[in-house]
Amino acid sequence: MHAMEISLTALDVEWRRLEVIADNLANAGTVRTATGGPFRAHHLVSGPKVDFKDYLEGDNKSLSIDIHKLSGVSVYSIEEVESPPRKVHEPGNPLADSDGFVEYPAIDHAQQMTLMVRTSRAYEANIVAMNTARQMYSKALDLGRRS
Repeated sequence: MHAMEISLTALDVEWRRLEVIADNLANAGTVRTATGGPFRAHHLVSGPKVDFKDYLEGDNKSLSIDIHKLSGVSVYSIEEVESPPRKVHEPGNPLADSDGFVEYPAIDHAQQMTLMVRTSRAYEANIVAMNTARQMYSKALDLGRRS
């Protein structure tokens, strides 16, 4: 797999992560979902497509990696965040329980925004890596034409 293809897999993963973050932020005030409870925040779990130990297995006894085995990253799953809902005392709200509390999603806006910035930076870094690889391939073609 070439450098541009690896960066493309990372772009796909980071874009999906941005979608999950946007969904969390959009539903931060959702008190009732179709299932009846408050919205549950999600997080994306990602990692390499191939386990790292597989890169080092085989006849290769050194710590070098066979670049032909590189396959990029992928989304493993999108999981619900295991945190209890945030209870707000709103006795006049029709969705309040018998004690006057309404359960809201436990979504930390600052944490989600920080994750969004970090994810967008990773996305930008992969665009830079793709452009650098494109420039290197272009230079290699130029060198090949001159010889």
